[in-house]
Amino acid sequence: MGKKIFVHIAALALLAFTVVPLLLVMMASVLPDASILSFPPRWFTRRPTLAYYDYIFTGQRPEAYELRGAERGMITEEVRQVPRGMGVSATVAVMVMAVNMVCGSMAAYSFARLRFRGKAATFSGIVMCRLLPAAALAVPFYLIIQGLGLLDTKLALVLVHSILTLPFTVLILTLFFRSIPVEIEEAAKIDGSGPWGTFWRITLPLSASSLVAVGLFSFMLSYSEFLYSNILGGSERTRTLPVIMAALSTNTDVAWGMFMAGVFLTLVPTLVLVILVWNFVVEGIVFGGSKY
Repeated sequence: MGKKIFVHIAALALLAFTVVPLLLVMMASVLPDASILSFPPRWFTRRPTLAYYDYIFTGQRPEAYELRGAERGMITEEVRQVPRGMGVSATVAVMVMAVNMVCGSMAAYSFARLRFRGKAATFSGIVMCRLLPAAALAVPFYLIIQGLGLLDTKLALVLVHSILTLPFTVLILTLFFRSIPVEIEEAAKIDGSGPWGTFWRITLPLSASSLVAVGLFSFMLSYSEFLYSNILGGSERTRTLPVIMAALSTNTDVAWGMFMAGVFLTLVPTLVLVILVWNFVVEGIVFGGSKY
């Protein structure tokens, strides 16, 4: 009984640690600055407002900032780049997810089922290379992308983010493919199915949960990646959401409510995606690691 109580308390503490900051961000994004910065807090004494979101999407300035001397740097065009940044980040992340699900699944199937010289060393190298610090690879990646003439392009971000996320995808899918009974694939071959037919019609449908899991993880990692997005993309058309939010966070005179509105918009796509496919993620991770 005591152990159950401890587990429940720990679970509630973890839930509070995760959910409370999100709720605070959401509340701060719809409250006037006077309510946010007041002490003691007066969060529920004023009517919530969507003026910050209205400014981000339409440019309509909040009434509070129309007062003389109140604009200063608190109204900034940087926060209006959030919708564009969401589009850039989502585009890059979706392409990275597609690369991971297609290329990662084929590579993982090769490691799980095929026999070729150097398979163990190659697999270990792919998995171990992700242990290198991201900062250590920044200069080599920059020089390679510069040599290819891809600086300040979405393709550069897709290539680098795919390289960063593929090792995890290959690891999880390889473990899952190894857990699928070989007899199922052999039965398909007896029925006349070739290697490609067996892979596309038998193996991939059985691994749908793991594919969704690795796809979501690759999307989240790409969507939130900052270092390479900042190094390889400079103009507005390639500026991702983490880069925009980092610039906003250095503006000491930005309105807190407006900043929190940008933060909440940053979280929304990932939250929606996680809610939609969370069951697949849990199932994919559990079965992906069940072999070992």
